[in-house]
Amino acid sequence: MNNYKVASYFDEMLQDENKPKPHYQRFHRLMEQYTEDELREKHETAQMNFLRQGITFTVYHEAVGTERTMPFDFIPIIIPTDKWAQIEKGMKQRVSALNAFLDDMYHDQEIIKDGLIPRELVETNPNYYHSQVGGLDIPLNNHIFLAGIDLIRDEQGEYRVLEDNLRNPSGMSYVFQNRYVMRQVYPELFFQHSIETLEHQLSMLHQSLLSHVPPNAIEPLAPTAVLLTPGMFNSAYYDHVFLAQQMGIELVEGRDLYVRDDKVFMKTIRGLRRVDIIYKRIDDDFMDPEAFWPDSELGVPGLLRAYQKGNVSILNGIGNGIADDKAMYAYVPDMIRYYLNEEPLIKNVPTYFLSDKAQRDEVLEKLDQLVVKNVGASGGYDLLIGPQASPEEREQFRHKIMENPAKYIAQPTIKLSRAPAFQGDDFYPCHVDLRVFVMGGKDSHVLPGGLSRVALKEGSLVVNSSQGGGGKDTWVLTEGEINHA
Repeated sequence: MNNYKVASYFDEMLQDENKPKPHYQRFHRLMEQYTEDELREKHETAQMNFLRQGITFTVYHEAVGTERTMPFDFIPIIIPTDKWAQIEKGMKQRVSALNAFLDDMYHDQEIIKDGLIPRELVETNPNYYHSQVGGLDIPLNNHIFLAGIDLIRDEQGEYRVLEDNLRNPSGMSYVFQNRYVMRQVYPELFFQHSIETLEHQLSMLHQSLLSHVPPNAIEPLAPTAVLLTPGMFNSAYYDHVFLAQQMGIELVEGRDLYVRDDKVFMKTIRGLRRVDIIYKRIDDDFMDPEAFWPDSELGVPGLLRAYQKGNVSILNGIGNGIADDKAMYAYVPDMIRYYLNEEPLIKNVPTYFLSDKAQRDEVLEKLDQLVVKNVGASGGYDLLIGPQASPEEREQFRHKIMENPAKYIAQPTIKLSRAPAFQGDDFYPCHVDLRVFVMGGKDSHVLPGGLSRVALKEGSLVVNSSQGGGGKDTWVLTEGEINHA
């Protein structure tokens, strides 16, 4: 790793004088013991492991082939105990406030009445389903069974929230598979480090799922849960298969479910079986053609009625999209103060609302310095990274903003932290972020580590797998580990 040097970004591994940080010292020493041939061989073995296990995701827009293996980089992101404690507290705080906001939006709307959030921002949101689920009391008053919160580190190394994912956050399967491949290919690294285990995390996810028993369940102590998938052509289908298998629940499509007398049943070879809990991995619009999009062939006719009558639980909650909209993101610190009477432990990235003329004018003056995002898009689509865009691309976005300013927000181009990646024959710096998974049930629990995503195209700021990004294992060191480095 002698050729790898710190540049003008916050580096996860190295200090300014190009020495490893305390929590990376042991790992750095181990890396220096490998030859180039050994590194190359291990890298290729790791990629083959992913291929053999069928660890893939789907890219819709490519004409040739829809499935890819997730690119993997073996250099982990290592997080010291004290830093992880900060993240864990901040994530629990944020998800608690977001859940309180969702409950408020579908009941009394106190935060709107008190003037902290504009009413039109909620009521014009296409993901606001008050007519369908307004006033419903749901199990545990919990709308967020699983959240995926994306964090970055800025130039000073401070963690900041980049995005909240409260509808169908994907990627948890890759956390476990990254760890599995690392243990298979680089077992010697684990002998030298004490790392928080992932061993019981999927059991905890299952327990959180089963804690959402609907009011009218026949057997509340032994509820039947299923994972509802759109099918094998969905980009996150591997995620669906993995989680269903690991939790020991049935993976079903809409055609496998049937509603009779406002109760949901699963079709089996032994006849119909009552379903109590549905972990949905399809968008709300497709859930029930009688209540949402009438042409949907993915959903289950009558499902909303069963939900409204307390005969089935649906997770994550219907209508969660009003809370993870990129326009609503800017108000989350206010939600934390309002509902919890606390200051945010992890800050947002500063955000411009382009529906505001003064802010819009300021953004249009410096498009070459900002990131512009479509509030309803994800996966790195309909995104402008001003400093890297051509004049033609910036002009195109200028027209988009002028035509529909409420559709976009803008943020400063933060110098995302970087970490070394080994691709090909050498180490080079790549930008990284971290998706932290928060499970909600009777208690809140944060998966130790999460999914570190890396922009493997050198110089790129986009970490999404659909845009050429890859994954890294994420290690949370246990208490006292750094003292032994």
